[in-house]
Amino acid sequence: MAYTRKDVSTLTRTEKRRFVKAMLEVKRRGEYDEFVRTHIEYYTSDGEDGLRTAHMTPSFLPWHRQFLLDLEKALRRVDASVSVPYWDWTRDRTTTSAPWTADLLGGTGRRSDRRVMTGPFAYAEGNWTIKEGVTDEEFLTRDLGRTRDPIRLPTKAELERALKDPVYDASPWDSTAGKGFRNKLEGWGSGRGSASWQNHNRVHRWVGGAMVGGASVNDPVFWLHHAFVDLVWSRWQRRHREHRYLPAKPPGPGSAQYRRVVARHEKLPPWDVTPDQLEDHEHIYRYG
Repeated sequence: MAYTRKDVSTLTRTEKRRFVKAMLEVKRRGEYDEFVRTHIEYYTSDGEDGLRTAHMTPSFLPWHRQFLLDLEKALRRVDASVSVPYWDWTRDRTTTSAPWTADLLGGTGRRSDRRVMTGPFAYAEGNWTIKEGVTDEEFLTRDLGRTRDPIRLPTKAELERALKDPVYDASPWDSTAGKGFRNKLEGWGSGRGSASWQNHNRVHRWVGGAMVGGASVNDPVFWLHHAFVDLVWSRWQRRHREHRYLPAKPPGPGSAQYRRVVARHEKLPPWDVTPDQLEDHEHIYRYG
């Protein structure tokens, strides 16, 4: 039976409590920090050598789909009723709306050091110590909306710009691709400052704190954000049924992307699964 991922703004009090409890238990068991380490390891930019699987690459979407599934499996080992809710940042756009409530993820960080002081993931609660990351801080940090240099969340119109592109991805298959749904959704734009961050990328910047960089998994909102990104991919698939993941075949030896991106039928590290196998999720989960 396929389970349902719900809009976070529709969760009941019981559903919120069970989700939080499962997340804290996965953290207590030491499994959560393994997810953080995995994301850091596979956060490879297109300015680096070697294979890219998680970011700045066509496999951005299937990689995070499998990553979400792995986290969901861990949560459901704790409580079989739990699934990852999604945060629709085109609709829930304030710093006090879902998911930033005290009974779910807590709110923004305090002004002095961006430390999150409210909710079950606040350091003072004793259940969410940061152990893997690029800083020495042990506490979760956020700066919702960036108080000193404000930015806004992406709009429905900005998301529609990605959704209406019928081609999944395009050469050069990296952060500079001007065409293709994948890069328009992942959000690597041209220009400087906030104009260069679109859709998925700008949400990471809007949340700030731990959500900026490879250790972004340290903030539980990472999963709610990527569940919505995954839902957007599902919507794109339904709208453009004749189009599929690209590239269909690996770039050849003469390409700058030779052995640097994953083609449709190639294995997607660190898993023994291909993008082709991850295109259909309806038999596992659906969106409510």
